[in-house]
Amino acid sequence: MKLEVIEAIKNRQSVYPKFFNGESVPLGAVEELIEIANTAPTHRLTQPWRFAVFSGDARQRLAKFLSDEYKRLIPPEKYSELKHKKRYDNVVKSSHIIAIIMQRDIEKHVPEWEEIAAVSCAVQNLWIAASAMGYGGYWSTPLEMVGRPAILKLDEGQRCLGLFYLGNHELGILPKVRGDYRDKVKFFTV
Repeated sequence: MKLEVIEAIKNRQSVYPKFFNGESVPLGAVEELIEIANTAPTHRLTQPWRFAVFSGDARQRLAKFLSDEYKRLIPPEKYSELKHKKRYDNVVKSSHIIAIIMQRDIEKHVPEWEEIAAVSCAVQNLWIAASAMGYGGYWSTPLEMVGRPAILKLDEGQRCLGLFYLGNHELGILPKVRGDYRDKVKFFTV
């Protein structure tokens, strides 16, 4: 079991929606991924993660929202037709799109960065599990979704931290590009 967990962590990968094959991820698998996300660590048990899942026809609504908002928010000199189209295509190529939402502790028992860290841990759990189950996933932070986008109708204290695109793919395990861990750590022994 230990080896399986370690391998799942090591084999977690980013799979972009352009590599999804169009096959749907079963709803039961999506629910299992959210259940796994729900086991993330959380200081003072605030459990700040929330999710909004778009599938089926709701994907078209989200795709239109993203592409329309991109056009509205981007200054003309920074507008890219390629990025505009990608906003739409990433959604329709995905089986499910999971909006990643942080519910801020209204009484602010813990610092906001800890709530963001807890949500990030939940997403990492989801991502590792998705990869281990053979699904592709990618966390994206499109400008149109970060904050309080109208499409989500968020409650008080909530804000969106991005989208997790989920789908089937046939890429296999991709090689990792990581530097040597020893370049990123200092050990103090005295």
